[in-house]
Amino acid sequence: MRFSFPSALSAGLVAVLSLSGCGFTGTASSGSAPAVDKNQRIVVDNFRAPVANWALESDAAYILSLSGCLETLTRYDESQGKIAPSLSTDWKQISPLEWDFTVREGVKFQDGTTLTADTVVGSLDKVLKAAVPARAFNPKVVSSVKAVDQRTVRITTPTESPLVPYRLASVNTGILSPAAFTGQGVDPFGHCTGPFTPVSEKAKQSLTLDRNESYWGGEVQLAGAEVRFVTDGATRATQVRTGEADISMSIPVSALSSLETDPNVKVLKADSPRTATLYMNNAKAPFDNVNFRKAITSALDLESLAASVYEGAAVASTGPFAQSEPWATEASGAPKFDVENARKLLTEAGYTADRPLEVIAIVERAEFADVATVIQDNLKAVGVPVSIVTKEYAAVEPDLLAGKYDMVLSQRNRLIDIADPIGFLTADYTCEGTYNLSHFCNKEYDAVIAKAAKTTDAQERYKLYSEAGTILRDQAVNVWLVNEQAIDAVRADVQGHTQDPLARYVVRSSTAKPAS
Repeated sequence: MRFSFPSALSAGLVAVLSLSGCGFTGTASSGSAPAVDKNQRIVVDNFRAPVANWALESDAAYILSLSGCLETLTRYDESQGKIAPSLSTDWKQISPLEWDFTVREGVKFQDGTTLTADTVVGSLDKVLKAAVPARAFNPKVVSSVKAVDQRTVRITTPTESPLVPYRLASVNTGILSPAAFTGQGVDPFGHCTGPFTPVSEKAKQSLTLDRNESYWGGEVQLAGAEVRFVTDGATRATQVRTGEADISMSIPVSALSSLETDPNVKVLKADSPRTATLYMNNAKAPFDNVNFRKAITSALDLESLAASVYEGAAVASTGPFAQSEPWATEASGAPKFDVENARKLLTEAGYTADRPLEVIAIVERAEFADVATVIQDNLKAVGVPVSIVTKEYAAVEPDLLAGKYDMVLSQRNRLIDIADPIGFLTADYTCEGTYNLSHFCNKEYDAVIAKAAKTTDAQERYKLYSEAGTILRDQAVNVWLVNEQAIDAVRADVQGHTQDPLARYVVRSSTAKPAS
């Protein structure tokens, strides 16, 4: 029997990821569209460049996915809020630990190789056996991948897991042909299955793609695309306004007023499971003291931060989840801004200001420089000196993972690894979590997450997520600052574009432009 997804889960995700009818699809257009010119190309400004030599287990997979190159066995359907077929046509759970996925017939890689169960297994095995496996697909959650026959791939898990189809929608499980895997790394050029094939790259600058003339999913409307890696948010906004870019992702709120009044630009907004966060290194003094972390939380005026820096385009966070999410912790409002309580907690923590604490502001998010200044001022008022540095995320990530930092301003999309919080809650906060920037470890929390990972009933799983969120909030692991919107900008003449708040699908076969 085909696996069916709980309606509550679909409804919950749609509720999380929708805004005034826009939802995953952004702003709908009306009326008849001009005739498509299939010789047209587009330019997309993305906020991050690929790293790790295109390794699928790394964030480079997101670039290949949003560029229309990399495809997965399943995919998250933005409009329906559920998992849908892609390179697999159907799937079923055949035992508590085994899932079978049927490989779509008639699909060829861009190099002419036929997609089979063996080629799927070969690609997935590379990710599973990577030195640093993907957060969504690794030996802790997947025991093995094997071909049962030419059209069937069997995924075996170490414990019962109801979310295997979600893991196979992760961009890190994208399928490349055998020729893509070389001794020097991964070569995606000509080895994807998607509507666009990469043909050239300018390192850390751009990726150029051409139409895949033999795309299994139907006719591709564009001749090609250029995806540029533009870390500066103001530059992304300027380029879509001047026409240098057709689509600019992750627009800073400071640019909204000028873009929203430009008749040649459409601004797309959607609620997203993304929270701007002040990460604190829980394994390092003075952050290893819970009272000190609570003092930092009390010292920050989140309501003013949302109103000023974010100009009302975000709301003060109440914890690790937004209140609109079905797994949210019990509503209690944003943490109370209380200077006197912060000073009292600092005294109880035995804190002495023997050095300035450093906060790193990630430059990919233009507003973080201003957020850091607000934090610096708020903490100065309670006797905690702070210095600010700005860095690109790729440059600072090794130190974050190694625990060589005090605080960092970043943001994490809770559904980016898989479209369920289990990926985020496991990777980011369990003792062995592969993305545990906070260096937090709590046995009670880990037990809750382990139980949730085996829970089939969605509502029961949500209760466990809420319980886990309460532990994180009560331990003041981080300061969850504001819940953000996904904001993209698109030239008005771009047709067939739908916004994906999770930034996985941007250049699609349906994207088109009229004649110039």
